[in-house]
Amino acid sequence: MADDAERGAGQGSAKSGHDRDRDTIIHKRLRDGTLKLYELEKELSPIDAIRVRREFIQEETGATLENIGILSIDVDRVVKRNCENMIGVIQVPLGVAGPVLINGGYATGNYWLPLATTEGALVASVNRGCSAITKAGGAEVRVLHDGMTRAPVFSTDSVGHAAQVGDWVTVHYDELKAAAESTTSHGKLTDIVTFVAGTSVYVRMEFDTKDAMGMNMVTIASAKVADMIAQGTGAKLIALSGNMCTDKKPAAINTIMGRGRSVVAGVALTHELIKEVFKTDAKSMFEVNYRKNLVGSARAGATGFNAHAANVTAAMFIACGQDAAHAIDGSTCITTVDLTETGVYVAVTLPSLPVGTVGGGTALDTQQECLNLLGVAGSGTPPGTNARKLAEIIGAGILAGELSLLGALAAQHLARAHQQLGRG
Repeated sequence: MADDAERGAGQGSAKSGHDRDRDTIIHKRLRDGTLKLYELEKELSPIDAIRVRREFIQEETGATLENIGILSIDVDRVVKRNCENMIGVIQVPLGVAGPVLINGGYATGNYWLPLATTEGALVASVNRGCSAITKAGGAEVRVLHDGMTRAPVFSTDSVGHAAQVGDWVTVHYDELKAAAESTTSHGKLTDIVTFVAGTSVYVRMEFDTKDAMGMNMVTIASAKVADMIAQGTGAKLIALSGNMCTDKKPAAINTIMGRGRSVVAGVALTHELIKEVFKTDAKSMFEVNYRKNLVGSARAGATGFNAHAANVTAAMFIACGQDAAHAIDGSTCITTVDLTETGVYVAVTLPSLPVGTVGGGTALDTQQECLNLLGVAGSGTPPGTNARKLAEIIGAGILAGELSLLGALAAQHLARAHQQLGRG
């Protein structure tokens, strides 16, 4: 973590005459093109490089970037692993919802959920859902499947050649598995499935990445496997990702086969609890879900059947150092409501939650604190348990968000909530 002196330097502390002269020379070199913005760390400490780059951008644009320069993270690490051409940080308000009682395979007990968002009413909504879940005795949550994927695409000479490539992969699976696992001390190749489209062959590899989200891990391992396939079959590797992975795009293959951690969470609500917390009834919640989440989504051709699952996914992903672009995977959630004799059983099925507790943005100081809040920072014992625990907690948070919005819609309270809590 950056010490106070280092952080102060990033917030515009007084500069010595030597520093001012040095900065003047550097700014001149940046303007005449003899020094590139991305080269500043070669000549300056990371904190000074960030400051000088920010000052240069201010001069170039006329914008005031004072608040962007207020840092509370370890910039030495960030500039090496997380962000290039860094000029500062963007702060997103962080709220907390809960506690929510979870009865999971990995997460058990009460949890406070960190939610980073600028959307008024979101935290309040999730908080209400957490209250309902806890009063109901907790959410059942399970990780159904675990596997990060990468799918390189090859070109072949004919459809016969394409079929041969698939056969070759099947026969040589053990050799490909050994090659993939030689590139990592943690990852394990768990499956390979080939798909053919004319003369194109897609080889979708799936890995157990333990506590890492794992995209870097599987990309490196897949490159090794792809080279072996090309050499063994004569197929030409076109791209290491052929979009059948599928990464950062809504895709039916992820919904069907899963990607990252596949999670399901559910809770039984009684008639009394529905009336107490949501001011509505079981039949109304069922009908809202049926006509909105199921029929409405189908009529729209949506790839997700939920109220706003991506809202909670994004808020928790940002808070916990996950790749924010993967929030789109949360949008493939399927929300179901079953009428029961005592009320309803509401569940969310999340086929694709690419999450990890090591690597990427999880080591940023503020995000690390949120992971510590949840008790999932770092690698678990055994490896993989922390990432699965985080997936279950996020699943419970999404369930809370779905419950609350379904209840608000059923009670006709949505517009009032937006108005009262300032969401525009």
